[in-house]
Amino acid sequence: MLRCIQLAKNGLGTTAPNPTVGCVIVHNNKIIGEGFTSPYGGPHAEVNAIEAVLDKSLLREATLYVTLEPCSHFGKTPPCTDLIIKHTIPKVVVGVLDPHDKVSGKGIERLQDAGCEVLVGVLEEKCREHHKRFLTYHEKARPYVILKWAQTLDGYIAPDKSVRNTAPEPFWITNTHSQQRVHQWRSEEQAILVGTQTVLEDNPKLDVRHWKGQSPLRVILDRNLKIGKDFHVLDGNIPTLFLTSVSDRSRYEEGMTYEVLNFSADLVEKICGILHKHQVLSILIEGGAQTLQAFIDSGLWDEARVFTGNRTFKNGIVAPKFSGSLLQTASVGTDTLHIYQND
Repeated sequence: MLRCIQLAKNGLGTTAPNPTVGCVIVHNNKIIGEGFTSPYGGPHAEVNAIEAVLDKSLLREATLYVTLEPCSHFGKTPPCTDLIIKHTIPKVVVGVLDPHDKVSGKGIERLQDAGCEVLVGVLEEKCREHHKRFLTYHEKARPYVILKWAQTLDGYIAPDKSVRNTAPEPFWITNTHSQQRVHQWRSEEQAILVGTQTVLEDNPKLDVRHWKGQSPLRVILDRNLKIGKDFHVLDGNIPTLFLTSVSDRSRYEEGMTYEVLNFSADLVEKICGILHKHQVLSILIEGGAQTLQAFIDSGLWDEARVFTGNRTFKNGIVAPKFSGSLLQTASVGTDTLHIYQND
């Protein structure tokens, strides 16, 4: 099952809204096939693992290990349970049940009805951790929310506005290794969100140019549509969703997606609702301070990934205030990375 989880990570950032599943097939204590979920629309992990088995006759005496309950319904691809039954694989070991209403125990039941021995809950907590995006989406009806920011040694995420006036370019708090790590994270999540001021002040591209992978959906909070055509988020290179209070479609830019919402109350809850409607399983919240604090105050966040760079600003925009359980501390060159979990 640990190998299944290891394999499954290869699909991060490419399979949504499907989960990133890993599968291993064992015969006489030897792995004879393994696979992970293909990019969305392609074969599931079980299909890829079965296809990898050179001698299909061995499947009749094999055990199939999989991180998530095999699907039992037709979607973009046929049910994985049907393929398992077709090859008369006698035993299936499952990490965690699938909470999707079209599966949710039906896959296990179908396999058992066909005479297959099924064991559920092997390394369940580790499988839940791996499938946290998919499980949060279906169990809580919202994306898995990751907060991310960089702060100085003295606790600021941006310099004073007066400094911005003389030097408008982005102020890098972290080193290039940390910046690359962020681009890796972007490639693993389905969407990335920033507020209006972050775009106006930094003109970010919000892509993965420093890492190999797929750039996430850009989600921009722009209440009054202040962001003009000369900003990168309107370049049309990456799918972009604007969340705005402006309902006048004549102000919308071609090629962009817009959703109208009321910014006055329960804003974060409404944002999560829209993202759920768009089948966004996970999202990185990258700023600015007001947007990050709004998610913290709402309680609708799961992880906070905080870099502390080796520099000071003495004054400026103070880093968000939050409380959570420290999961990990790591050095990234001269920077320190702390990862927290929402209690």
